[in-house]
Amino acid sequence: MARDMSDKEILKMELDQLKKEVNTPRTPVAANCALTVTFVEQMVPNDPLIKGVADDKNPYKGDKGGCIVT
Repeated sequence: MARDMSDKEILKMELDQLKKEVNTPRTPVAANCALTVTFVEQMVPNDPLIKGVADDKNPYKGDKGGCIVT
């Protein structure tokens, strides 16, 4: 697509994108990190990777047979 455009068209497209980005609200990284840590800590009780999955709700656990390698 860019090959079919003139240099002027490409620069106009880049300028339009920069105009959009300059109005994007910014927050400090430290604030975002704090929010992320808070969110993760709140989700820990429901996280199956940390808490585990009950045997009765685990579709991969049970007497479904085994794997035989021949």
